[in-house]
Amino acid sequence: MKKSIISIFAAATLLTASSCSESFLDENNKSNPTQDSYFQNATQAQTFVNGIYTNLRANTSGDGIGYGESPWINLELLVGHASTNSQSNFNLGVINHTTGTENPGFYSYWQGFYEGIANANVAISRIPQIDMNDTQKSNLMGQAHFLRAYYYFFLTRLFGDIPLVTQPVDPTDDSQLRPQRANKEEIYELIVNDLTAAENSSIPDVDRTGRASKGAVKSLLANVYLTMAGYPLNKGTEYYQLAAAKAAEVTTQGDAWYPLFSNLEFLHDRPNKNLGEFILQVQYLGGVAENNITQMIIPYNSSISRHGDEYGSLVPRREFVNSYEAGDKRSAERGFFFTSAPRAKNGTGTITFPPALYKYWLEASSGVNGDLTPDINFTLIRMPEVYLIHAEAENEVNGPTDAAYASLNKVRQRAGLAPLSGLSQSQFREAVWRERYHELCYENKAYFDIQRTRKAYNLAANSFVDLIGYRNESGTTWTEKYLLLPIPQRELQANPNLAPNNPGW
Repeated sequence: MKKSIISIFAAATLLTASSCSESFLDENNKSNPTQDSYFQNATQAQTFVNGIYTNLRANTSGDGIGYGESPWINLELLVGHASTNSQSNFNLGVINHTTGTENPGFYSYWQGFYEGIANANVAISRIPQIDMNDTQKSNLMGQAHFLRAYYYFFLTRLFGDIPLVTQPVDPTDDSQLRPQRANKEEIYELIVNDLTAAENSSIPDVDRTGRASKGAVKSLLANVYLTMAGYPLNKGTEYYQLAAAKAAEVTTQGDAWYPLFSNLEFLHDRPNKNLGEFILQVQYLGGVAENNITQMIIPYNSSISRHGDEYGSLVPRREFVNSYEAGDKRSAERGFFFTSAPRAKNGTGTITFPPALYKYWLEASSGVNGDLTPDINFTLIRMPEVYLIHAEAENEVNGPTDAAYASLNKVRQRAGLAPLSGLSQSQFREAVWRERYHELCYENKAYFDIQRTRKAYNLAANSFVDLIGYRNESGTTWTEKYLLLPIPQRELQANPNLAPNNPGW
């Protein structure tokens, strides 16, 4: 039992961070050096910080991957706007809100992101002691603070009050291996402090290699403030103002920093990785670190790809596809969805199927001439989200101002929709929420929107309703229990200080 906790809270003490190249994509370092022997120069520091990014891949990993399970899919199936054709009982349990504390996707987040935190703690502790160029040192420290903030922000939204570990753990000290849960207020204080430190570092305004940038820091901080303004912290107007101001620092840069793609195809091809509107992505490369997200969204055994497995793990509900406005490019065939494709094996012709998620379809690996090297990047932050954060927060503080309309309509314009005007504050609020669902669909945003707003998107009525007691499109009734995920059972068994579990679990 104890080994599980050691693998998480002492991961970096044992130096488990990957040894990564400039693109973060080399194989793991198997030499397992000690901290004292490793942190001797700038090259080692750079290599170690590169390795902290690899834990972002926990989004698309999972112990039960062979059955079409994946952590990011768990979060989407919870919402009720997708179904599944996979053979996974875990996926079905998530849809029906009957899953348990042993769900492998939940554990993948906990394990992977806490290992990322542990490695960031080592970097933050050891890099200041290295004799190296001050600008490079500041850059590396900024990246480490940003990543620790990202991991903690994700984890506290998923699991609520969680252990707050900010120093390398001594694996011989049993008390450090069994930390208690901290109040979420303390977690958010660290997140804001980390992002402020990153913002004040020498990281560049924009980075096109997959690393952290000022744009990514400001975008994430705006999201943190927006979240703090709503449930469960309910900090209100002051934090909406902070969110609006921080988002504006990015939106006012507009196309100079992150121009929106003119073609929706660019969201899921290889040539545009880390470019255009992408602010932060998880990095993948064929033959080195591959991502089977495309196989997850291919209709089950449809034969439209050359991949051996076509899981059908996540199937957009037709009601969701139909909720888009008439003329929206995102709901058009091969916008964000598709319903037919050439047969790639077992014959010729065209296969038709219910709407599938074209947003993650990598033609280069999955089509008739696919090369079978699935390596699409997984997107964490895109510029449209920042426009919508700004629009929502600005509206909450000042009503639908010209600036709020400009941000909202920037996203609508790319979708081919007419600009909105003349709305009340409440109408504008719902218009932004609706735009978030339609633009950011299946990017792990909807569950967190549900948490902070306590509202559900009723697709049939195209409106927002109180969450608790709402029976969603999957036929599942929302309860307080599913506002948080459970602390994984294996961690509760290893660390009694994590008990009791979250309400209802």
